[in-house]
Amino acid sequence: MPSQIAQWTLDVYDVDLMARFWSEALGYDIDKADDGNVHLLPPDGAPPGAPTIWLQPTDSAKRDKLRGHLDLAVERDPAAEVERLLALGARRADVGQTGDEPFTVLVDPEGNEFCLLDRPPAYPR
Repeated sequence: MPSQIAQWTLDVYDVDLMARFWSEALGYDIDKADDGNVHLLPPDGAPPGAPTIWLQPTDSAKRDKLRGHLDLAVERDPAAEVERLLALGARRADVGQTGDEPFTVLVDPEGNEFCLLDRPPAYPR
């Protein structure tokens, strides 16, 4: 069996701020370790194998566009979800999009890019 995505790891400057943002954005539970790392865990009822998120502290500020980022999706009303994420502390971002893309580019409170898709991805089989 091939590998599968188990966890997204992100270096962050303000672990508590980022844990609150991503926990509220995704509905994940916060598990803070004594060493300052935070493990965000999918809520009860999440699909089996749902990836976790690991936030690890760093003293380095983010400088450039991420070469890899999350694409989030909601079942309905992506415009309302963009507004909810903005209220949590996300900001809109311009990474060169034309405006015709089927997604909205946002950044989290520390400037890490992510996208909210207009619709969940289709899986042709």
